[in-house]
Formats: sequence, structure tokens, C-alpha cells
Amino acid sequence: MRVCIVGIGGVGGYIAANFAKSGIDVTGIARGAHLQAIKERGIEIVEDETRWSVNMNACSWTELDGVFDVVLFCTKSYDLVASAEAMRKHTTTESVAVSFANGVNNGDILRAHLDAQVIDGAVYILSHIESPGVIRKKGNIFAAVFGGRGSEKLADLFEKSNLRYKISTNIQKDLWKKYIFIAAFANLTSYYDQSIYHVAKEHPQETQAVLEEIASLAAAKGIDIQKEVEKSLQTALSLPEDASTSMHLDFQNKKQTELEALSGYLVKEAKEYGVELPHINRMYEELVKR
Repeated sequence: MRVCIVGIGGVGGYIAANFAKSGIDVTGIARGAHLQAIKERGIEIVEDETRWSVNMNACSWTELDGVFDVVLFCTKSYDLVASAEAMRKHTTTESVAVSFANGVNNGDILRAHLDAQVIDGAVYILSHIESPGVIRKKGNIFAAVFGGRGSEKLADLFEKSNLRYKISTNIQKDLWKKYIFIAAFANLTSYYDQSIYHVAKEHPQETQAVLEEIASLAAAKGIDIQKEVEKSLQTALSLPEDASTSMHLDFQNKKQTELEALSGYLVKEAKEYGVELPHINRMYEELVKR
């Protein structure tokens, strides 16, 4: 079974390295110095005090060839459409595709651009590219959740590589269970320029208010994630004190951000469903200027 991981940064790189270490035929798509480093010396994973590396096949879009049985899109949300279009000639109607990008409507985006069997999914992980060819993972959090026709193929890969996963019987709810945490803290960490832990510790009332706003929007869409408010608060306070969100890191490094997927989407949907999001609106209006 041929597997392609589109985007082997913090998320995709960690999964790709574990797949490769387990003997899975995996190809990762990358670019620039990161791609060159992986070609020359393999991909390196740093997990707290543990450091390991593995050789793997990595290439650019122009070097990619053949058809793949399973495709994992681990790009940023703003690159998903272009990546799906580029992947069309490398998939068939029997291929299984999933997006682990931040957001709750990525499956719909893939279905609009691919003829493959698209399943919905999300992944829980704190990781980023530390330097070319090196992925830094923080804490012991890792879990993938996905659901839909074709999920068993993906489950086999995670089983073989000993990565935690779950096939969901209510994937939309599970997507929102992740989204409430990542969207809330992407906004909060970027707005205050602080880590997840420090935001939750120093701005507890506003943190809870933002989580409540996202839960209220989900409720308007028929999805009950109210229990995730308290869970998200506790998770935030249990993380390493310097752990933050990818959107916050992108703002710090003056890179393109996922603001529209993690904030603009909420503002747009709230207007459609008649839900008030005063804290998120204020943050979005400020962050869109940066």
C-alpha cells in the first residue's frame, strides 16, 4: 500500500517518521531547506528528552509520481485546496484521503476537489519544525480520530506504527471537540502573545468565555460539546508552560496564519446562525490587522 503525506511539518512529519520507522511505504511532500535536509540525513524527531531519526522518501510536488492508496493532508488549512487539486492525478476513486488540517469543514473541501474516498479526521498533537529536517513534539499528547468509508485502511497504518487512533461513530462531534480547543487557544495565544498554559492561568474568565462561545455556536448547529469547555481548561493547565498553538507561532514568525479557519470561520458561521460571539469577534478584528 502506497501512502502519501502532503506536508511533513510538525504534524505530518511526526506521522510520516513513525510510518517510515514501521516499514510503511510512505512518501512525504515538503519543500525548501526542510526537504533538502530530509533527503540528505532523514527526518529527526525530538520528543521531550528522546531523539530519534529515520530515513524516508521525501520529494517536492514536481518530483511526485504514481498513484497512492492513502493520502493524508497535513498542510495548513489555507493550502488545502491547492494541495487537493495537485493530488487529483495521484489518486483514484479507490484512494482514501483525509485532512488533518485545523478546521471542521476540511472533508467537504476535499470532496469538492477529489474523486477519492474522503473521510473526516482530526489529530491531537503539539509539534512544529524546530529546524530543517527536525520535528519537535512537546508533551505526551498524540491521538488521531477519523470516520467514514475507508477508515479501516487508515486504521491499519496507525495500528502498524503504534500511533494512538480511534474510528469515530460521530465524527462531526469529534471534529468540534478538537476544534473548540484549538480555535479558542489559537485566538487567545495569538491575541495575548502568550503560551496556552499562561493564557489559561492569567486570563481564566476570558478563556472560559471564548470556549463557551464556540460551544454555543456548535449547539446552534446541533452539536453538543458543552462538556469540552471544562475539559479544555484542564488540558490547557496541564500542558508544558511554553507550549503554544501553531497560529501563535506563525504570528510570531510573521508567516501566513490560519486565522480564517480558526477565527474568521466562527465569525461567519455565527452571523448565519444568529449567535453572539463578542470575545471572538473582538480578537478577530484585532488579529486581522496584524
